[in-house]
Amino acid sequence: MIAQKKISPDDPIKKFLPDYPNPDAAEKVTIRHLLDMTSGIGDFFGETYQATPKEKIRSLQDYLTLFADQPLEFEPGTKNRYSNGGYIVLGLIIEKASGVDYYTYIRDHLYKPAGMGDTDSFDRGAAIPNRAVGYTRDGSSRKPNDDTLPWKGSSAGGGYSTARDLLKYILAWKDGKLGAAEEKTRSELMIAGGAPGLNAALYWDPKSAYTIVVLANYDPPAAEQVVRQIRSWLPR
Repeated sequence: MIAQKKISPDDPIKKFLPDYPNPDAAEKVTIRHLLDMTSGIGDFFGETYQATPKEKIRSLQDYLTLFADQPLEFEPGTKNRYSNGGYIVLGLIIEKASGVDYYTYIRDHLYKPAGMGDTDSFDRGAAIPNRAVGYTRDGSSRKPNDDTLPWKGSSAGGGYSTARDLLKYILAWKDGKLGAAEEKTRSELMIAGGAPGLNAALYWDPKSAYTIVVLANYDPPAAEQVVRQIRSWLPR
């Protein structure tokens, strides 16, 4: 979108979301802050999220009531802190700038160009062949993580993929099919994420040309530990 000049890194939230619940954040926080995790916008996880039936959170807009009216945690640009709320705002900006919903945009501009046919965000109750069940720690045993899952993944995470598709993502990103700048492909790439009963880690090293993809249906850091171990074995 930046390449098409539909958005600029220095655009503030208010340019795309004039009714954003926190006017101070809408004025001060830019797309660059959201991307760099320096926005000061907080997280949507907390007591309100836990108490909200997940079937009531079905769109990116539904997440805003969980965090967007809260004061900024710090002045934008002065600190760095991971923000799931910031990713929700980025998703809403994508929707406004593109004119289509977030899921359609990502499917058409990321998954399809990369050939990632088994990757998407699915409704929690949808019957998806071969979808793995996550198991989270429950005392000395494990239980399915069904009650912790969102109704549907969002721009902050919660999508589904396969190891093969994540390798396709790396190959497409490396070859510039996704608009990746050449400078980025000279540095290591490490992406990881997780929640109760699921953990994923993806690593690519341009020097050795090794790609490591680990998906786990256990609690973090199950996959990340495996990636770190494999990395330690690779030639440096």
